[in-house]
Amino acid sequence: MKIKRISKEYKEFWKFVKEFKIISLAIAFIVGLAANDLIESFVQNIFMPLLDPLIPDGTWKTAVLEIGPFFISWGPFLSSLLNFLLIILVIYLVVRKLLRYSDLGK
Repeated sequence: MKIKRISKEYKEFWKFVKEFKIISLAIAFIVGLAANDLIESFVQNIFMPLLDPLIPDGTWKTAVLEIGPFFISWGPFLSSLLNFLLIILVIYLVVRKLLRYSDLGK
């Protein structure tokens, strides 16, 4: 009786994995993390140093606006925003190229 139950749950589990393409999703997630690290490195080490001369003392990453007792950390936010925008740009360019060379874009 227990073996049938385990066998049934095993089959349901694999049906779930296949139906929702969990393996493909996991692979895409891991590749996305790697791409995020690559783009973040590009932003921090190549793109942002070009902006350093525009910010006094080159301390934009730690820049804070102080308004009375409140501190607004706009530097880290700017860095994250630019990182996010570049990630979206790269994804757009890659998807556009893929659609151009495949039947999906027609």
